[in-house]
Amino acid sequence: MTGHRGHDIVVGIDPDRDWRLPLAWAADEAHRRRLPLRLVLAVPPQHDTHHVDDTPGHLALRQAGADRLEQACNWVRDRHPEADVTGSLLHGFPAPALGTAADGARLIVLGSRRLSRTAEFFSAGSTVVPVSAQAPCPVVVVGDAEHISQQPPYLVVGLDGSASANAALAFAFDEADRRGAALRVVCVWQPPLFMLNDEEVALQAQRALLSEATAGLSDKYPDVHVTHEVMTGHPVEELARVAEHALALVVGRRGRGGYTGMRLGSVVHGLLHRAHCPVITVPTE
Repeated sequence: MTGHRGHDIVVGIDPDRDWRLPLAWAADEAHRRRLPLRLVLAVPPQHDTHHVDDTPGHLALRQAGADRLEQACNWVRDRHPEADVTGSLLHGFPAPALGTAADGARLIVLGSRRLSRTAEFFSAGSTVVPVSAQAPCPVVVVGDAEHISQQPPYLVVGLDGSASANAALAFAFDEADRRGAALRVVCVWQPPLFMLNDEEVALQAQRALLSEATAGLSDKYPDVHVTHEVMTGHPVEELARVAEHALALVVGRRGRGGYTGMRLGSVVHGLLHRAHCPVITVPTE
């Protein structure tokens, strides 16, 4: 894979939610890539109070976290007996702890609670938005299972000509090649309120963009069957629709952080809540 040469795959384990779906995705990916798997569970700091000693409750929380990590590691070994899997119990709130764990990782994999946008931003346990916005490596959000029953299996990647989309395209080609899957490269064009040129001219420009972007990668990955699709409409709606039966949807994300440390493009943010398959966000290399 071009860029993001981390040495392991990191999985965030949520002790309050079913962690098996994202962990299954990560374990299978680690098996394909022959990479170590590191499971991370963050325990928030002890409450600072002068009235009640929270130490027993905090120690119990840490013990429960350690037990859950051991359970998850054993679950991975049952799935892939040869897996190189370790568990890390971290001290701190989930989002910053996972962000730190992502440094040096090849991928970071999270589950999704399917929260609303407002809840995702302001929930104390929110991890998807801040980690996806700040991680230096690709982030995989697994809210739904990959659709392995679709034949032939395929991945979808959204392309808009940006550097981050080009990084997503390179990742998607590599992933499709590893899985023996087809790749649907999709560009969604939103007509402006006032058209200066004929619509067909604009669509032809989008088709040319797809051809130019994929040419070199098609040569590098000759076994990947690629289709180019130009659609008209809203990017979130169209990409979510075309990826409904996909193994995964791959999109680029621009930059890291922002005023709140959680800047994500509206398309990426929308897809994290709307797509019914794993969503992989890839930063600009």
